[in-house]
Amino acid sequence: VQLVESGGGLVQPGGSLRLSCLASGISGSLFNIAAMGWYRQAPGKQRESVAGITSGGKTTYVDSVKGRFTISRDNAKNTVYLQMNSLKPEDMAVYYCNFWGLSPEGYSNWGQGTQVTVSS
Repeated sequence: VQLVESGGGLVQPGGSLRLSCLASGISGSLFNIAAMGWYRQAPGKQRESVAGITSGGKTTYVDSVKGRFTISRDNAKNTVYLQMNSLKPEDMAVYYCNFWGLSPEGYSNWGQGTQVTVSS
């Protein structure tokens, strides 16, 4: 499975970004039943879980992003999205997507990630 993240960039505090993650090398039927999630890693910190979405659309968020981030998926496109609003400097990190259900250390296959920079 190849995971390709995109959509990052430089944004001012309070701004918004929408990240996308395309999963290739996986059949649509398997993607449809897979829980997917977003993770992030800030400089000098461990990778952390941010948001997850089950095949049925149930979502989970880390407390620090609740009310600001929204995860969604388009099974027809094998794509997962992360809408990020009211961005804060502490959200600055490289964002990755992957399957959801284990801690980040449980996954060995990662994409290149997409950099999110929040700065004025």
